[in-house]
Amino acid sequence: MLLRALWYNTYQTNVQRSDERMNRYEQRRRRVLDQLQFGEMMVLYSGESVACSMDEGFDFEANHHFFYLTGLRRENMALVLANTHCPAHVILFIEEPIPDMERWTGRRVTIDEARAVSGIDDVRYIDSVDSLISRCIARETVEAAYFDCYRNAMGDVDSYNMHKAKRFMQAYPAIALKDAHPMIAAMRMVKDEDEVKTLERAITVTDQGLRRVLATLEPGRMEYQQQAEFEYEIRMQGAERVSFPTIAGSGMNGCMLHYGTNQCKLEDGKLLLLDLGARVDGYCADITRTYPINGKYTPRQKQIYDIVLRANREVAKAARPGVTLRELNDLCKEVLAEGLTAIGKIQSADEIGRYYMHGVSHHLGIDTHDCAVREDLGLRAGMVISDEPGLYIDEEEIGIRIEDDLLITDEGCRVLSEAIPRTTEEIEALMAR
Repeated sequence: MLLRALWYNTYQTNVQRSDERMNRYEQRRRRVLDQLQFGEMMVLYSGESVACSMDEGFDFEANHHFFYLTGLRRENMALVLANTHCPAHVILFIEEPIPDMERWTGRRVTIDEARAVSGIDDVRYIDSVDSLISRCIARETVEAAYFDCYRNAMGDVDSYNMHKAKRFMQAYPAIALKDAHPMIAAMRMVKDEDEVKTLERAITVTDQGLRRVLATLEPGRMEYQQQAEFEYEIRMQGAERVSFPTIAGSGMNGCMLHYGTNQCKLEDGKLLLLDLGARVDGYCADITRTYPINGKYTPRQKQIYDIVLRANREVAKAARPGVTLRELNDLCKEVLAEGLTAIGKIQSADEIGRYYMHGVSHHLGIDTHDCAVREDLGLRAGMVISDEPGLYIDEEEIGIRIEDDLLITDEGCRVLSEAIPRTTEEIEALMAR
């Protein structure tokens, strides 16, 4: 298999939409420049593809902060924002087209296309980025440089941007190195109108995939077959890929939070938990539904399901500006504990941790678990979060999670995934048809 080629179709689409997107990226870069003190610069790299065999590369994923500020997702690009001169520098660096290479790996984006997508006039080739940085430092006031230094855990391998940051620090030890992640993450937490529309499209495509799953679900099929039904449908509907590896856990497998094997046979009388999402134009849906494999919930399954559904609905009612994710999770645990206590499954609220062991919400956007800072300050209008209570009862092989995506508004929230069937009555009716 050849190395991964340029996503040319993506660029064709982006160029056609350049007029409506241009202001968005320019406004974001302007917000970054407004936060840079005079004498500070920011350098973001899109990244570099990584080989996984002698003639194949891993799927390339551009740095999400770079994508957020440029709209571009091709490898070997860089963005320099430098408040070291008046006016400030905004320069985009791209790969130089090489006809002989393009015959093998696909056509590279041109300077005109990069300008049309990003709205940046000054576009140069990537082999000149180091000399540009050196000239800025030699001729202008550069006291600090921002790089994307995000690290999820101490043991993580350095990202491409972290590698570049360390290289810069070695070359210019007198210039302060700062992390760009908190600044851009704070911006990404609040979605603009276009981002919300893209998320709505991703959720609609996810809904279409789930309806195909319902139409084909029956005992005797395999978990991976239901995964395939979903992923086939979303690709047919225009999704570029899944938001994350699809979880299709039946029976006991539904009690495993990040189950991903999807190799078991669907058994009559059991449940199938599906945690999945379509990714559209770089934005991720994240939906969970739990279906009866034979089309009918047992009385016990319905009893547990309705407790989870009640928590899901109460969290949506409570989500509003000022409320924290911790407060939403406390509410979720309270509702779940009340339900399990009422049916005699637990004796006190303190026992809820036996059957519910994760948080009810996270931010959603370019990443499925989107970046966030200072969540203790509370939600704000424009944020998009998940609403995903669940109960996992190993001894009964009942794992149920119901997840929706919420847009925080000035008055409360809007459930972006409201149209996806969630009650037992709706699901059974659909499966009966």
